[in-house]
Amino acid sequence: MNRKDHRKTKLLRPATVDISIVIVSWNAKNFLGECLRSLADSPTSYSTEIIVVDNASTDGSPEMVEATFPQVRQIKSNQNLGFAKANNIGIRESRGRYISLINSDAKVLGNCLDPLADYLDRHPDVGNVGPRVLNRDMSLQSSCRRFPTVWNNFCEASGLAKVFQRNSFFSGEHMFFFPHDRELDVDVLVGCFWMVRKDSFEDVGLLDEDFFIYAEDVDWCRRCWNAGWRIVFFPGAQAIHYRGGSSANDPARFAVEQERAVLHYWEKHHGPVGKLVMMAVLGFKHLVRSLFSATSRSVRSSTPREIQ
Repeated sequence: MNRKDHRKTKLLRPATVDISIVIVSWNAKNFLGECLRSLADSPTSYSTEIIVVDNASTDGSPEMVEATFPQVRQIKSNQNLGFAKANNIGIRESRGRYISLINSDAKVLGNCLDPLADYLDRHPDVGNVGPRVLNRDMSLQSSCRRFPTVWNNFCEASGLAKVFQRNSFFSGEHMFFFPHDRELDVDVLVGCFWMVRKDSFEDVGLLDEDFFIYAEDVDWCRRCWNAGWRIVFFPGAQAIHYRGGSSANDPARFAVEQERAVLHYWEKHHGPVGKLVMMAVLGFKHLVRSLFSATSRSVRSSTPREIQ
């Protein structure tokens, strides 16, 4: 998507329901089925629609949706369009005054949607609100982030963020120091589960399709704040995010896409110099990992094995 498409424009259909749920899926049949079942088992007092945008899955996902969830509207692509572009297709087709983007490997818990919609009803200056996100073992998953800086990326690359996870100064982008136990305005909500006000999409623009996957959430949140909308973490709603529902199908490719997305973000928001600086930080990160891996192998090989 060209940057001109991010300007204020009327891209969306008139709102005729309260909440549109948009789910992008690529070869995540089992996760998608669980996600849709959790939505069906969690009735809401708001009128809703569910739109699944399938990125040319070959694992039987489209057939499963048609057979098991006939009430779901499915849009099938003949190629993998990427996360941002596929979400934008669903957003453009949505008719809700609130649009909830939910990963296919997420599962809503209890009455999750109502508290988020209630919050947006009460706070007209909030453009995006997200729930408390849990891992599959019900432990807390960090879903709040700070905007990327050279410092917090250096902390991640050097290992400082891992050693001092609970220290806000040394923490990386992820706010591991925040217990996610109270309402809080945050720079970024991780894009696994958003509820976005339709008006903020109209104002800010849709997701930047130059991001195939990763960092589109950070980019959109920055543009959202720049346009004057608040972004809020709200622990009164909960969901599970299993992670890796699609990326596990091709981990090497997704690792490359992640670094490509990081560099695109830095070039977009900090120019060519920012991109070069981040390339240096990423290079340093790979060097640290290589040295650590080599040292670990050396220690293992020099440790005498017990004679059986």
